[in-house]
Formats: sequence, C-alpha cells, structure tokens
Amino acid sequence: MENILTNSNPSIRYFQYDLKHPNTDKYIETEQNVKLYVKDYGQGEPVILIHGWPLSNEMWEYQIEFLVQNNYRVIAYDRRGFGKSSQPWNGYDYDTLSDDLKEIIEQLELENVTLVGFSMGGGEVVRYFSRHGGKGVKKAALISSIIPFLLKTEDNPEGRPQEKGEASAAAIKEDRIGFLDNFGKTFFGVNIINKPLSTPLLEYYRMLCSFASSRATLKCAESLNTTDFRDELHTIKVPTLIIHGNEDKNVPIEVSSEKTAAAIANNTFIVYEGAPHGLFYTEKDKLNEDLLNFLNS
Repeated sequence: MENILTNSNPSIRYFQYDLKHPNTDKYIETEQNVKLYVKDYGQGEPVILIHGWPLSNEMWEYQIEFLVQNNYRVIAYDRRGFGKSSQPWNGYDYDTLSDDLKEIIEQLELENVTLVGFSMGGGEVVRYFSRHGGKGVKKAALISSIIPFLLKTEDNPEGRPQEKGEASAAAIKEDRIGFLDNFGKTFFGVNIINKPLSTPLLEYYRMLCSFASSRATLKCAESLNTTDFRDELHTIKVPTLIIHGNEDKNVPIEVSSEKTAAAIANNTFIVYEGAPHGLFYTEKDKLNEDLLNFLNS
C-alpha cells in the first residue's frame, strides 16, 4: 500500500511503500550502508532469481514475465556490487552473499520459496542451505551452476587451473570492457557459424556487465572460482532441478553439474544438447517450460 506523508508544503508529497507489497521495485538494506535493488512482481508462491557473474537481475527478463504470467511471485535482485545495488569495498565472499539472500527472504517474510541460481548464483543457493538451514525454501534450481568446485586441485583434477583465473583477473584489470566483450561471445556460444543472438542484444548484455564495480567483478570471480561447496551439497534436502548445456565453455558440465547431480539425492538433471552457458536467452523457451514444470510439480 502507498502511504502519503504530510509536510508543511502541500504542493510536495512524499511516498512511502510497504516493503512486503509486491509488484514494485525497491531497495532492501541488508547491512549498514548496503542496499540491494530488488524487483518484486506478481502474486503466488515466491520464486527468487539469483543472477550470474557479472550480470544483474535484468538477465532474467524473459523468465520474469513468463513466471508472473503463470501465477508466481517473482523476486529478482542485484547482488551487492552489481547493477543498481550498493557497491561496498568488501563482502564478496559466499558467506556474506548468502547473508544478503537471508535478509531478503526475512524482510519480505517469504515462505515456500523456490531459489533459482544461475552460474555464480548457484553458490548462494548452496551456501544458504549450509549456513542458514534452507529456512523458508521448498525447492531449488541450479542453472549452468558453478558448483560444486571449479578450481583444479589434487583431489579435483578436472577443475580449472589457477593460472587461468589469474589470467582472467589480469585481463579485467587491464581492460575490463574489452574482457567483457570477449567473455560475452563465449558465454552465448557466438562464433563465425553460430550467432544465437543479435549484435545489439550482445552489446546490451555487455553493458549490464559493465555496471558492476571493478572490485565486485574481481572479488566475485575469485569467490566463484575458488570456493569449494563439495561438503555442503548434502545440506540440500529439497527437490532440486539441475540444468546445464553440454557445450558450456565457461563452466564445463563435467566439472560442475554432472558432479552436483551425483551428490544431491532428490534431483532432476536435464542436459541441454548443444547449449552454451547463457542458456537463459539461447534456450529461453525450453528453460521457461522446464522451470514451470518443476515449480508446478
């Protein structure tokens, strides 16, 4: 509901919005001086969409409208450091990021939530279960997710060499926008033969990535590349949907979702043949239907 606050000048009106009222956008303060930008649309059981690195909530454009039209309340927010949210210097580890998610759930008084994490966002989903007991969550979906562990180590030989992450960090520091331009092409599987999206749309996604602070871009890349979630997967005891493209060059399916599907007991694992990392656009119709079927099941 909208409340009008009176003041001495009748020509000026100040508006205060009920934080829990859906169908609006708002800011939620998760800690002192850190406010997250949140979209909250629709009516029905809540679905929280957690974006990937280094995008923002706008990546979910085609999923938000579809889910709202199918009678779900959809909450999509910008991770700290990204999009329209605050850009603090610190707080880009998964403990803090899952605490931010906890604050959104608690302040909106959400129950029977489905968490949907894309890529980096899968880490927030898992850490929310291991750190906060999955309070209020009834289902989870992991889309092109980075879990359980990307870094190459002695006990994870299929992982990504540390040198590769260091090279990416150096490229971001040297020319962040140039890095994002090349990254986006791999992200969506763009090459000489395959052009699954228009050039203006590819540039739009690059622009969304550019809104993140350089600090958040670097620190979140470090978190998603080096955080080990393998011992936390057992804490997910709700029905879980896992979707991954088998042509994902950013997060290869062999080191990520195949291992996750083997570790989470109650899961549905769907492989998209020929799909790249950014399947929220390239396979949007199929993804929407699979998400809806899972939500309705």
